[in-house]
Amino acid sequence: MTEGPTGQSLAPARIDPIRAGLLCRCPNCGQGPLYAGFLKVVDRCEACGFDYTRLNTGDGAAIFIMQISGGLVVFSALAAMIAWNPPIWLLLLISLPLVAGLSIGLMRPGKGLMIALQVRNKSGQQNHV
Repeated sequence: MTEGPTGQSLAPARIDPIRAGLLCRCPNCGQGPLYAGFLKVVDRCEACGFDYTRLNTGDGAAIFIMQISGGLVVFSALAAMIAWNPPIWLLLLISLPLVAGLSIGLMRPGKGLMIALQVRNKSGQQNHV
């Protein structure tokens, strides 16, 4: 449990981490925005006061997103090469912007999902005996 801005104890909401990540919302309450910029995570949730400073996703989201978007584009290009045998310059002209667009488009939801899974699994909390 966390404490809200007024010091009251708040029970985490029953929100699906996948939904919270895709919507880029607070995984604790589902209301407040998760980002202050493109990938800059807010320090505290505006709605419930949940503290994000102890959570760190590092480069985990970027690695997964690059693998997913790169795999989709490479295997699509391979299938197009086998089926129609287009020139290489055409594949590059289509594939490079596609992989860049997929990577940028999936980065915010991917990082939001990783943060939501950290919150759900309580990986940033310290255990006191």
